[in-house]
Amino acid sequence: MNNTITHTDFNFPGQKAVYHGKVRDVYNINDELLVMVATDRLSAFDVVLPKGIPFKGQMLNQIATRFMELTQDIVPNWLIATPDPNVAIGHLCAPFKVEMVIRGYLSGHAAREYHAGKRTLCGVALPDGMNENDKFPQPIITPTTKADNGEHDEDISREAILSRGIVSEEDYLVLEHYTQALFQRGTHIAAGRGLILVDTKYEFGKTKDGKIVLIDEIHTPDSSRYFYAEGYQQRQDSGEDQKQLSKEFVRQWLIANGFQGKEGQQIPEMTAEYINSVSERYIELYENILGEPFVKADIHDIAERIEKNVSDFLKK
Repeated sequence: MNNTITHTDFNFPGQKAVYHGKVRDVYNINDELLVMVATDRLSAFDVVLPKGIPFKGQMLNQIATRFMELTQDIVPNWLIATPDPNVAIGHLCAPFKVEMVIRGYLSGHAAREYHAGKRTLCGVALPDGMNENDKFPQPIITPTTKADNGEHDEDISREAILSRGIVSEEDYLVLEHYTQALFQRGTHIAAGRGLILVDTKYEFGKTKDGKIVLIDEIHTPDSSRYFYAEGYQQRQDSGEDQKQLSKEFVRQWLIANGFQGKEGQQIPEMTAEYINSVSERYIELYENILGEPFVKADIHDIAERIEKNVSDFLKK
């Protein structure tokens, strides 16, 4: 029983190249299409952990697909089809070398930087007197560089992106507009499900005809942080931790076990019990974020299933 997929080595019809990312493996088909396989790999602190999480790839792919459908009226995206629970197929795009991070609340990385005394993040001034998980007066965009696999993404300001020519000013204005529009839509959808969309990241690319589109994933627990709306303010007022839906629980487990991705640190042992608990937590995330039960795909042989479904689609 091969119940997770952590590595792929497919040879699809028309395949020209493959890129193995932290979580997704991306296959170039005839320089026209990209086949994106969401694996069960788990990454944190820009490090891929040694064991896969059952059903994680399916959940990420299906959440991203749903939110692509729910936002395509305001921001164009790369997606064409999802022929397999773990696979999205879309237009070949040239990705921008930045990730557009947008934050509505002082949480996660932003909170860690704030507590270290910083009052500017990616060139954006942060108000004094904030507590962790407080809401910003308005959402802030805090981009990061798009690092190569194995490297760390780094905070970068709008000014640095433009001065280094990483993105043209004309294109960056579009990225900012799309980022704000997507976050506003995601916030509205989350509110309807009793959730707060705390922060998230978006990635964009250009199609061959020069159109800027949303690529990769959107509003998944790997790319986003959610809080439960009920009791949020009471927890803030009493200084309690927020109840959240994201993979922050994995980061906190790693931190508690002495790992933050720094040189010389050892990844703690991932027991079968821990792996199953992470899978169950991801299912909880899925069901809350989409508001529907998670239906497990057949995982008897995931690689064989993916190869058949994708090959059948490409032969059409």
